Amino acid sequence: MLTFLSGAIVFSLVSFLSYISVEATCMKMNSLSSVAVLLSCLVLFLAKESLSHPLCNDLTAPLKRKQPLSFCQVNGSVCCNSHEDLKLQKQFKAVNVSGSCSSLLKSLLCSKCDPFAAELFRAESESRQVPVLCNSTVSSHKSTQSLAGIDFCTRFWSECQNLSVTNTPFASQSGDGNNSTIYEIWKSRNDFCKTFGGSSDESSVCFDGQAVSFNISKATSPSPSGMCLEKLANGSFLNMEPHPDGSNRVFLSDQAGMVYLATVPSQGSREVLTIDETNLFLDLTEEVHFDAELGLLGIAFHPDFSRNGRFFVSFNCDRVKWPECSGKCACNSDVDCDPSKLDSDDGATPCQYHSVISEFFTNGTYVKPVEVRRIFTMGLPFTTHHGGQILFGPKDGYLYFMMGDGGSKGDPHNFAQNKRSLLGKIMRLDVNNVPDAKAMSQFQLWGNYTIPKDNPFTQDKNMLPEIWAMGVRNPWRCSFDSERPSYFLCADVGEDKYEEVDMITKGGNYGWHYYEGPLPFTSSKTSKNSTKITNPIFPVMWYKHSDVNQKEGSASITGGYFYRSTTDPCLYGTYLFADLYAGVIWGGAETPLGSGNFTSSLIPLQCTSDSPISCSSDTDSSSSSSPALGFIFSFGQDNNKDIYLLASSGLYRIVRPSRCNFHCSLENGTSLVPSRQPDRSPPSPSSSQRLHNSITQSDRTNGKNGDGGLFMEMGKPATGQSGMLWVIEDGIDGESQTDGDG
Repeated sequence: MLTFLSGAIVFSLVSFLSYISVEATCMKMNSLSSVAVLLSCLVLFLAKESLSHPLCNDLTAPLKRKQPLSFCQVNGSVCCNSHEDLKLQKQFKAVNVSGSCSSLLKSLLCSKCDPFAAELFRAESESRQVPVLCNSTVSSHKSTQSLAGIDFCTRFWSECQNLSVTNTPFASQSGDGNNSTIYEIWKSRNDFCKTFGGSSDESSVCFDGQAVSFNISKATSPSPSGMCLEKLANGSFLNMEPHPDGSNRVFLSDQAGMVYLATVPSQGSREVLTIDETNLFLDLTEEVHFDAELGLLGIAFHPDFSRNGRFFVSFNCDRVKWPECSGKCACNSDVDCDPSKLDSDDGATPCQYHSVISEFFTNGTYVKPVEVRRIFTMGLPFTTHHGGQILFGPKDGYLYFMMGDGGSKGDPHNFAQNKRSLLGKIMRLDVNNVPDAKAMSQFQLWGNYTIPKDNPFTQDKNMLPEIWAMGVRNPWRCSFDSERPSYFLCADVGEDKYEEVDMITKGGNYGWHYYEGPLPFTSSKTSKNSTKITNPIFPVMWYKHSDVNQKEGSASITGGYFYRSTTDPCLYGTYLFADLYAGVIWGGAETPLGSGNFTSSLIPLQCTSDSPISCSSDTDSSSSSSPALGFIFSFGQDNNKDIYLLASSGLYRIVRPSRCNFHCSLENGTSLVPSRQPDRSPPSPSSSQRLHNSITQSDRTNGKNGDGGLFMEMGKPATGQSGMLWVIEDGIDGESQTDGDG
């Protein structure tokens, strides 16, 4: 097993080997017995092979094929299966085209199989049968796509204007002229390209007759040498949301059920965060049941809050103490589960505790303590693993609700894979429309919401329509990238060995309880409801429990944000996440951008000497500048995109690196600030699938049982890792710490 020292050697070798040929290095590996070199070569090969693979036209992830399609000859990840490929071939033959137009029409038909089909056909915003054809007469301010002056629209018009639209994709837009030619319908190149042409810009691509490719930089910004923090407040908070009015105010909530309105001091002011504890924004302590993994778990403001004042809270309640809390039990006959046969959990009967989403009305300063509407109520079979975070999608305006597998070791009832259960799922709800009696009956809804029409399983009678993604164990803190909202990352708490970060996509299955992290999971308790799954999506980043806490083997991941503040430009574009117990932070960088391949490294932490509140603990007599964070419960973000750590010892903010004597070449403008990246559809799981297969094979070769000692998916340590100070705290959790559960 690799220790942190050997891990540093691995990643130092990666840095060194990157200057020489990948093939030459790994061919010589038989003379180097170190496992570190094996993993270094693995990382380099994968980095070399990485490709960009977003979504298909139906917004599902492309699939990796071992052999190219017969007709369309698309290699790698594709958006067509063999049946669809054959259908396109028959359509092409039915057109009966020849000459130079033949190859152009074939390429246009096969664009449906391109892994970027969702963008070529603008699937998220419109329905079209013809991809957007690259037209050089349409101006483009970005060079993200390799166009090189190609005007495919003009070329297609020139070569195919006499083509009959019958049996072609153009027939759908030909009106009554289904038997007419392209020329007879659109009359001129200008009219034709006005209808079908477009350019590559910040948010989309166009079809140039070839597979989509990009000129994308290899990195977001220089690697950070460290993260500098200041402590702004004492006290323990679980949620932080910026005020929708765009001001320097934020909302903070604690697990017990209180929500505060606070004023954030400006960067560099050396002032503390101001909380008016005498004038609570909302007090739900009477309704909230507060225990180890129970409490007020999420808050969210409606996207149109400035006009409607709608505010949402996710919390747990006890139906014994508060009868209004009661709802349908997640353990029911629909999922072949009998609550009477479940054991008592920590003194509680099955479904005594519930997950609730409530809606309130507020003017932005004070909330009327009367519930406007109960959005969702579900009884929990056990006392752990119920996520609880709520988020509004930045592009679609729907409410996303993160729900764990319900608890108990190994998900013995396999709720996470059960299509009729909402446990172990990420849900997507429409809270803007109240369901009528027909919808309530048809979908057997769990509250006052409707189902978005484009949810992935609305037409599948075997699946609950609320489900957006499935196969998660206990998602603890998810976020959308504020620059690329299609990037939706969730940290998922593991059980025995691995903690992971997943890139959430429509209809995705993330493997639990068949997989934990990158490798298969074997539970001592088997479920009669277990069924095999196909095409699981593996995490983009992960770490092992023993890597952060070898004494206890305990770990629990805390998800964060893509850093988009200008305060520390060397962190810009880095996805930040932490471990609850270890008090450490990782940074994940996607390389190249758009690929879904993330490199992860520990970031050294220091507290600035002029912090408004001392970062050392009361019992710490040393002069160490490392902050005594305690448990890292969550992350927060304000309206300036500054990032905060919500820890058991207080609230911390990331500040300029120079305040801790960390070097960042971008801080003083000596290098170009990273440019805003285009928001493209998230990549498919093919890259993580390749890594999963490689690691599994490596473990088998070395006689290991899924425990190869790989610290992270791939990556190298931040500068100064050898001097990392590990802050290991004694912690409590809803289950045994020896399980590494959170």
